[in-house]
Amino acid sequence: MLNNDVLRSLRYLLDVSDAKLEALCQLADYPVEPGLISACLLREDEPGYRACSDVLLAHVLEGLVFHKRGKDDSRAPLPVPKRLTNNIVLKKLRVAFELRDDDLQAILQAADLPMTKSELSALFRAPEHKHYRECGDQVLRNFLRGLTIRERGKSD
Repeated sequence: MLNNDVLRSLRYLLDVSDAKLEALCQLADYPVEPGLISACLLREDEPGYRACSDVLLAHVLEGLVFHKRGKDDSRAPLPVPKRLTNNIVLKKLRVAFELRDDDLQAILQAADLPMTKSELSALFRAPEHKHYRECGDQVLRNFLRGLTIRERGKSD
């Protein structure tokens, strides 16, 4: 899934302004150039559009974790992944919203994509594990849609 699409979905899910997304980056100690978030939220065919980098999206997600759960200053910050995968995005959202297996299943069920616990756990395994499964765009898209339904309610 394109980083710009994930960023747009997060903005809608959280119902926040562009400035709030910039503030999330600053929580993760990442300075954002003014207007970058707004440019990343534009459609590809709109003037001023900019592609959202993996680093920018990773910092937005890290800032979301800090915003939702608090920042532990006693621990060293984890390195931000240089290559962001759908699995990492899913993990960060799971941590930020403190979701358990049952919550994940309910979210995907709400988006009409039911998955078993074993199918879900495969998405959160280490890539070198024999039961690891890559998170496809459809799974992430439906997860974001289901999480939006959970957080904002079902739209008509």
